[in-house]
Amino acid sequence: MNDVWHQIFNFTDYGALLALVKNSLVAGAILGVVGGLIGVFVVMRDLPFAVHGISELSFAGASAALLMGANVVAGSLVGSLVAAAVIGVLGVRARDRNSIIGVLMPFGLGLGVLFLALYKGRAANKFGLLTGQIIAVDAPQLSWLAATSAVVLVTLAVLWRPLTFASVDPEVAAARGVPVRALAPIFTIVLGLAVAISIQIVGALLVLALLCTPAAAAMRVTASPVRVPLLSVLFATVSMLGGTLLALGSSVPISPYVTTISFTIYLACRGVGAARARGAWTRRRAASPDRVATVRPT
Repeated sequence: MNDVWHQIFNFTDYGALLALVKNSLVAGAILGVVGGLIGVFVVMRDLPFAVHGISELSFAGASAALLMGANVVAGSLVGSLVAAAVIGVLGVRARDRNSIIGVLMPFGLGLGVLFLALYKGRAANKFGLLTGQIIAVDAPQLSWLAATSAVVLVTLAVLWRPLTFASVDPEVAAARGVPVRALAPIFTIVLGLAVAISIQIVGALLVLALLCTPAAAAMRVTASPVRVPLLSVLFATVSMLGGTLLALGSSVPISPYVTTISFTIYLACRGVGAARARGAWTRRRAASPDRVATVRPT
C-alpha cells in the first residue's frame, strides 16, 4: 500500500522538478481559459458527445504524425479539423450529428491504435497521446498551443453574442436574423481546434474533463451569463494547474489528477446548487404555502 501511495504522491526533490514543468504550467493556464470559455457552449449546445468524437480523430492524426516522424501537434490539429468539418457540415440536426459521431469515433480510435501499433519508438509517447503527459510541452509546442488558442479566443469573442443567442433559443435567433445554420459548422471547427490543443496535455480519452465538466459545474451554481464563463474558466484553470502540480510528484499521468479535481469541483457545485434550490423552495412555501407546489426540488 505504501508503494502505491508513493507512486501517486511523492514530493521528493519537488522544487527541482518544478523547473521542468514551466511550459506545462503556462500551457495549463492557457487551456484553462480556452476550455472554460468554449465549454460553456459545449454544454449549452449539448455537444459533449461531439467533443469525444473529435478527440478520437485528433488522436488518430497525432498517432499518424508520430508514426511518420512529423509534428504531433500539427497531426492532432489536422485530425480534429477533419472531424469537426464532417460533423459541422453533415450533422446539422442532433439526430444526424450523433449518428455521424458514432461512426467517426470507432473509426478514429481504430486508426489511432493501428498507427501506435506500427510505431516502434518510446512507449511513453504512445501512452501520452491517450492520457496526457506532464513534461511533453516544449517551446515549439507551446508556441503552437498559444497561437491556436489565440485563434479560438478571438473567434469566440467575435461570435459570443450571436452564438449565445443561437445556443439558448435557435428558433427565435433565426427569426431575428442570426445565421444559426452558418454558426454551427464554424463553432464545430473552433471546437476542433480546442480539442486538438487540449489533447497535448490531458490526452484523447479524458478531454471532456476540461471542455465539459468545468462549465457544467458553473451552471450548477449560477445562471448569470457573466458569472458562468468566469466560473468555468476558474474551475478549468484550477483543475489544470492543480493536476499538473500534483502529477509532478508522482509516476502517474496528469489526466487522473485533472479529472479528479474537476469532478470534485462539479460535485461541490452540484451540492451547492441543490442546497440553494431547497432553500428557495422552503422560503417560497413559507411565504405563500397555498401557491407553492408540494413537489420538492431535486
